[in-house]
Amino acid sequence: MLQIGEMAPDFALVSDENKTVKLSDLRGQRVILFFYPKAGTSGCTTQACGFRDSFPQIEAAGATVVGISPDAPQQLAKWKAAEKLPYTLLSDPDNAVATAYSSYGEKSMYGRKYMGVIRSHFVIDANGRLEDIRLKVSPKDSVKYALKQIAD
Repeated sequence: MLQIGEMAPDFALVSDENKTVKLSDLRGQRVILFFYPKAGTSGCTTQACGFRDSFPQIEAAGATVVGISPDAPQQLAKWKAAEKLPYTLLSDPDNAVATAYSSYGEKSMYGRKYMGVIRSHFVIDANGRLEDIRLKVSPKDSVKYALKQIAD
């Protein structure tokens, strides 16, 4: 389990623009990294659009946003365009990065258990260290907590 103050696990994933993005490439600015189950679903859209609507405030605080899901890059590009998301979305098809961040595991819906992405977010400082960890966070609370963290 990751702890505040530890280095955030680095990764290299393909973006909505079909480019490889590494977390270490973003050093020098704070990063709100959020994991969501599926592009275009209601909760994921609420979370993503919350970060979109707060993006000017996030940029003013010297931070950026990166969203990660198992969706393919072309699905991410379509959703990004439809919702006018101003930040990068990354494809984690085998959930390796989500697993490294404890954001993949057993979930339950209507009594049925299954494996999936656990909605969560992490605030990473400019040096790559974890500042805030929120697992199993609601879409609206994710945005609220992340904004509070970068305002401090």
